[in-house]
Amino acid sequence: MPDSALEATERQFSNLLAAAAGPLPVRLRFYSLPEIPRADAARARISGSYGELRQLWNGSLDALIVTGAEPRSPDLRQESYWDSLVELIEWSKANVASAVWSCLAAHAAVLHLDGVPRRALAQKCCGVFEHRVNTAHRLTRDLAAPTSAPHSRWNEVAPAALESCGYEILTVSEQAGVNLFAKQLGSLFLFWQGHPEYDERSLLKEYQRDVARFLRGERDTYPTMPYGYFDAAITARLAQFEAQARDQRREALMSEFPFEAAAAKLVPGWRAGAVQFYRHWLQTIAADKQMQRRQRA
Repeated sequence: MPDSALEATERQFSNLLAAAAGPLPVRLRFYSLPEIPRADAARARISGSYGELRQLWNGSLDALIVTGAEPRSPDLRQESYWDSLVELIEWSKANVASAVWSCLAAHAAVLHLDGVPRRALAQKCCGVFEHRVNTAHRLTRDLAAPTSAPHSRWNEVAPAALESCGYEILTVSEQAGVNLFAKQLGSLFLFWQGHPEYDERSLLKEYQRDVARFLRGERDTYPTMPYGYFDAAITARLAQFEAQARDQRREALMSEFPFEAAAAKLVPGWRAGAVQFYRHWLQTIAADKQMQRRQRA
């Protein structure tokens, strides 16, 4: 996670897993790749509540979730943390029942595992999209049809490339492409291009951040409004703000950005599906663990 998303991502996954766990006891531990550059406040937070990655090698986890980061290099293999991430991927195959790779982590994992490259999109894929279940799987049973999920990314992996390497595409969107895909590698590896863990304001905050970057001159183009996320009235109001921002490009204009009005009229709708998926995931891990105990008895 980048520094700006550290606390929010912790909270989102903690809340989602707590909602999904029900009576299952779930203990969440945090770890960080040591090579990721951090500001002082983030380093202090990590040193106080995160374990060191090397502690995993002789430790024991039932499952693993690896989140994304903002890339610094067009080639993910040139990222400073690449070697540590590869070590984590290889360790996960034999040491956890299942591993979830989210967003950039999903792209990095399939690049290492099978050489599947990601490709740049013409514009950012951002919004809440409907998905259909593409492959029957124990983790997608009973999911509503269609099921919704947020996306926020500039890149994607091609479905044909994934399928040619033996990945199962579990959910897919006509507009956003692949959302969830899987591969059995000793451990069950699950890959998300979407962000089911997002809370309802996450996309709005990202949109506000990108608008501010435009007004400060840090990006050349005005960000695309998230798809399927705002009602008609707020969409019109945000379009008016965009016209004003293009005409009067200055950072001070952010004081007029209608954040609270937009936050009051969001169209989320993905939470139930996210909770249901992670409930199935936790229950599957618990059942597999119980079976292993019986076999050893």
